[in-house]
Amino acid sequence: MQTDFSSNRIAQLFGIQYPIIQAGMIWASGWRLASAVSQEGGLGILGAGSMYPEVLKEHIQKCRAATDKPFGVNLPLLYPDIDQHIEIILENKVPVVFTSAGSPRTWTSKLQANGIKVVHVVSSSVFAQKAEAAGCDAVVAEGFEAGGHNGREETTTMVLIPQVVQSVSIPVIAAGGIANGHQMLAALALGAEGVQIGTRFLASEESSAHPDFKKMVIEAKEGDTQLMMHKLVPVRLLKNEFYRRIEAAESRGADAEELKEILGRARAKKGMFEGDLNEGELEIGQVSSLLDDILPAKTIVENLLAEYAERLNALSA
Repeated sequence: MQTDFSSNRIAQLFGIQYPIIQAGMIWASGWRLASAVSQEGGLGILGAGSMYPEVLKEHIQKCRAATDKPFGVNLPLLYPDIDQHIEIILENKVPVVFTSAGSPRTWTSKLQANGIKVVHVVSSSVFAQKAEAAGCDAVVAEGFEAGGHNGREETTTMVLIPQVVQSVSIPVIAAGGIANGHQMLAALALGAEGVQIGTRFLASEESSAHPDFKKMVIEAKEGDTQLMMHKLVPVRLLKNEFYRRIEAAESRGADAEELKEILGRARAKKGMFEGDLNEGELEIGQVSSLLDDILPAKTIVENLLAEYAERLNALSA
């Protein structure tokens, strides 16, 4: 089986066995999921975007108690308690931080001065070059197939990855529309040196997403997700009653303020964590239509590697 990634730059950068990164998804990426992925040789990520500072501290400590392997924290830079999050990350010596939704110049140098590897999530080659100029150790190039918040460019992963790879010298991690080993191989063939996977890990036993949301994810069919709220920050949603209200508002030309009013507060928590499948904001990727089961994180990693090797061997033959 061709799964030796010892010379892979992403594996070397993080000190992991496989260049498989579990995305730091809000309301889904707690310590149980992150530690399980890290324990299997990937890089588990805590989703700090849905955690108060003390909650983040608790998850970091529980993650460290559950595995002696490297793990990271995903940190949206627009988070209101960002200063407190940074201090908790520094105090607890988190080895890796993935930043998003803001300028990488703001915190990269401080994190790196404390021995932390910094990766920034981008949606274009222009932003990738800015991340490299800011000193980031790597970038995640996320295509618009991805769940949650997306870039306004709406560039697909197949187009985005080679563009970003050509534009920077630091390692590139592919994200968006990757849920199996065949897709992982395709991403690496395009020049990426690792993959970040969200939707497949959300539909895992260890994910902290609500069981009813997980069930809806694996029952999703082709076309059941849509990019919405373009006048705010584009976000990919599963279609439900809340989605239809947003769709109707956008169709009649609602402005950003009206969309904010409809969105309200804690809408993603209501849907993804509390299980309100009608009025919740259900963020998930297009690749949900390829999933039909909820699996342990260990099995997901094993399947990714087996499928990767199977397709690589078939192509080599």
